[in-house]
Amino acid sequence: MRLVTLAEEDDFDGWRDAARSLAGARVAPQDVAWRVGESAGDLFAAAAGPVAPGSAAAQGAPAFSVPRGFVALAETVICHSDPERFSLLYALLLRVRDQPRVLDDAADPLVRRLEIMAKGVRRDIHKMHAFVRFREAEDADGSRFVAWFEPEHHIVRAGAPFFARRFASMRWSILTPELSVHWDGARLTESPGASRADAPNGDPIEETWKTYYASIFNPARLKIGAMVKEMPRKYWKNMPETALVGELIAGAQAREARMVDRSRDDIGGNAGVAWEGVRAEAMACTRCPLYRDGTQTVFGEGPLDAPLMFVGEQPGDQEDLAGRPFIGPAGQLFDRALGEAGIDRSAAYVTNAVKHFKFERRGKRRIHAKPDGGEIDACRWWLDQERSLLRPQITVALGATAARSLFGRVVTISSMRGQAQQARDGGETWVTVHPSFLLRVRDNKEEEYARFVEDLVQIGKRLEALS
Repeated sequence: MRLVTLAEEDDFDGWRDAARSLAGARVAPQDVAWRVGESAGDLFAAAAGPVAPGSAAAQGAPAFSVPRGFVALAETVICHSDPERFSLLYALLLRVRDQPRVLDDAADPLVRRLEIMAKGVRRDIHKMHAFVRFREAEDADGSRFVAWFEPEHHIVRAGAPFFARRFASMRWSILTPELSVHWDGARLTESPGASRADAPNGDPIEETWKTYYASIFNPARLKIGAMVKEMPRKYWKNMPETALVGELIAGAQAREARMVDRSRDDIGGNAGVAWEGVRAEAMACTRCPLYRDGTQTVFGEGPLDAPLMFVGEQPGDQEDLAGRPFIGPAGQLFDRALGEAGIDRSAAYVTNAVKHFKFERRGKRRIHAKPDGGEIDACRWWLDQERSLLRPQITVALGATAARSLFGRVVTISSMRGQAQQARDGGETWVTVHPSFLLRVRDNKEEEYARFVEDLVQIGKRLEALS
């Protein structure tokens, strides 16, 4: 058993020298133990005698070349916190020596594992660059900006040059549990790790920074899941602006609604510009997973001063492809029923409770799947904005999904059909079946269709009474 002792956790040069020596001697990966500094090693390994990086044995090892891609991968993976990284890289080195193209095999388990580790290191460096927050402090030489950071991997040396370039004229220090780095305006120096108590808790400019953050926070672009994924909560305690996040999230929907109202008022009552803005936001919606498979967001259409709004369940296969609501078989039946009831569809606004097509694949066909409660609730935001902009006199829920979205709870069509109801926002709402129900029903098909038309006639009369 060979023992290799490296100077630092990210000692790439030391690892490279030792690995070259071991590879030249044809030492198998399982016969090498790696450790860092003076940490306690494997007693059995220590008894066999160490291999010193940079020693004559290492420097005299037979030379062989490896692809640049391997060197770049190794330089990155060395910074990972996994204690097996040294042996894993050495195992790959032996394979690369004999099979130079093994790195091209992304499915190779060892290559894949090391690539994932490299990705984790790069992500940690990115987090350091993005989430370090300096606070002003005083030392013997005057003003110094100090930050506290807790990396997942050994990336402080790799990440520090970025700050030297970006804040070249400042004196600063970044303290971490393992290693601290300092910049005096000319060179980077290091010192041992520190504790959170060694960093300042705040400075006079912090309140200004919070005010700035609150002013640029855009509730219309809020995606909480994506935000937490990109900015994990573990970093929040060291970032002054995150003290505002809870309050900003809690008021996001109300604030966006006010933004929509202001945009309508600011343009002299022209709801068209505001509607286009909301529609554009909806086109990029990722509030629920349905966006991943749907072709596009299918937003509502119709006059923005329409007194009558129809809300369906979700777009179907044809609607998903065309980007328009109610144009498939159910939409054609809907148009026919509207005509028989004396309602002009072109004078009504037609939309859906859920804006993306949910389906199951069966061969080449996409079969409708019913949206669940979470998907309905996630998409309700867009329906609320449509209703806020249009303010229709009457809204018609076509089916149970639309009714749930409008009333905020599960309801039965039979208990509400045929009479005016009050939606969550206080608007007058009527409930009837979805046209697709009429396509599926087998018994009493003509009677069910006639009843649907009668519902529409009753709604038309009510609209006339309100006009």
